[in-house]
Amino acid sequence: MNDSTDAKPLTGGNAAATPKGGTPKISIRGLTKVFGDKVVLDGIDLDIGEAESMLVIGGSGSGKSVLLKCILGLLHPDAGSIKVDGEEVVGLYGAELDRVRRKFGMLFQNAALFDSLPVWENVAFGLIQGQRMARDKAREIAQQKLGAVGLGEDVGLLMPAELSGGMRKRVGLARAIATEPEIIFFDEPTTGLDPIMGDVIDRLIVKCVKELGATALSITHDMASARRISDRIAMLYKGKIIWTGRTAEIDRSGNPYVDQFINGREEGPIQMQVRDL
Repeated sequence: MNDSTDAKPLTGGNAAATPKGGTPKISIRGLTKVFGDKVVLDGIDLDIGEAESMLVIGGSGSGKSVLLKCILGLLHPDAGSIKVDGEEVVGLYGAELDRVRRKFGMLFQNAALFDSLPVWENVAFGLIQGQRMARDKAREIAQQKLGAVGLGEDVGLLMPAELSGGMRKRVGLARAIATEPEIIFFDEPTTGLDPIMGDVIDRLIVKCVKELGATALSITHDMASARRISDRIAMLYKGKIIWTGRTAEIDRSGNPYVDQFINGREEGPIQMQVRDL
């Protein structure tokens, strides 16, 4: 999405306001990431509370995935701070970064399963490779996690190529929760799914996150999914967070950018650049 004018910071409140419950699980201040002459993240402030489900919405190219990659340490920001449990993680490398990453679980957009490994070993990958757990014990846990997402033991013996799209998402979710992480990231969890399967995956996400007592950070442009899985929503536009609030408040945000986006309207302050055919 492109707009001929700069977005105004219509937040409807303090985007970085500390959620109830004290020290945020994740605290971001002044986060900036630039690629060439393109500013993708432009001084973002955001707090995510303990056991809170935060969701970031925004159009394609708005910086959602870059934000996620910066928190995960896959990209290094050009400026700003990212704290996890009060510990600064910007600038951590190697073993120190791996130590923080042990708190994380991740459901990738396309599940990102290893095609050469059976399903159970995909689910157990972090246990075997990250925690050096014995394969028999890891397999037992993998089967338990598959059961938690509604898949039987027989699925554990299949190869990823034998799975439907919905089953791949379930396996990806089982892998994300296998290590019982404190923080789980969800990258477009319902992309490529029909509405019914999307609803199934969203309900499983809510169930699994609550059972773990985990903090969740999701990114999506699917508003039906956003409403189902989040406690709070932040909207990214032109590298800035232009609104943050509780999910139940988004329909009365008072922000014209948010209103246009969540209702999918062509007319509004967000202008699409479309070339005539």
